[in-house]
Amino acid sequence: MAQARIQPENGGDVMSNEQIVIEEKAQLDFSQSMSYGDYLHIDEVLNAQHPLSPAHDEMLFIIQHQTSELWMKLMLHELGAAVRCVARDELPPAFKMLARVSRIFDQLVHAWDVLATMTPPEYSAIRPYLGQSSGFQSAQYRCIEFSLGNKNPAMLGPHQHNPQRLAMVRAAFEAPSLYDEALRLLARRGLPLPADQTERDWTQPREPSDAVEQAWLTVYRDPNHYWDLYQLGEKLTDLEDAFRVWRFKHVTTVERIIGFKRGTGGTGGVSYLRKMLEVVLFPELWKLRTDL
Repeated sequence: MAQARIQPENGGDVMSNEQIVIEEKAQLDFSQSMSYGDYLHIDEVLNAQHPLSPAHDEMLFIIQHQTSELWMKLMLHELGAAVRCVARDELPPAFKMLARVSRIFDQLVHAWDVLATMTPPEYSAIRPYLGQSSGFQSAQYRCIEFSLGNKNPAMLGPHQHNPQRLAMVRAAFEAPSLYDEALRLLARRGLPLPADQTERDWTQPREPSDAVEQAWLTVYRDPNHYWDLYQLGEKLTDLEDAFRVWRFKHVTTVERIIGFKRGTGGTGGVSYLRKMLEVVLFPELWKLRTDL
């Protein structure tokens, strides 16, 4: 039986079915080059889930938190670069990075929707196997909090048992936050800010400052003149807005699953998370909206 022959659209040589099969096999042979799985280390990622209980739903619990940690890794990558850009007066790339961080928070908000499919009895079946492990102990989350200016030395404590993680968290704790660098930028642009806002102990939490609000008010009252600073203020506001939504969804999901039980890490659970809803990262940017 004669083999069918196919004329390529580009007018090249006619290929037989056998030649096509041989070529396709060659294209599917990744023994001599890097494949998708090789590049992404898929085997390591997909083999990183080790449920401890016999409960079906523990896989959801593990993957929810592992994927959140991956998104937080990207968030820290973007935040760190954005802080460096602001420190160098390179605002356009910083805007892109901060917008990406806000979108990552959106992604994490929707991740809570998936976890919320776990009912209280399903969580109760795995809780005894969790020991004292808790998201409260996430080193990456703590670095995000510190990078955004919510500094609290007590939050170094949960990482004392792991020198490598402690060093990472301490570095974020001791460094200027994103907002600190934004205020230093305002001062470099000639807006009057006292030294206690631009050269201070970065490990101390900031208190709201009338002088800082006045500097931002100057920017917001003349956005055309201070366009890039005005854009920076809005990117920071977008970021805190997204963070607040994530926090609210977090506390709602936890209350839905465990009610007001204490957290596995020793916190008050929902009561602790509700207190976190009151934290304001960039207070002057929110207050100026009333005072404009």
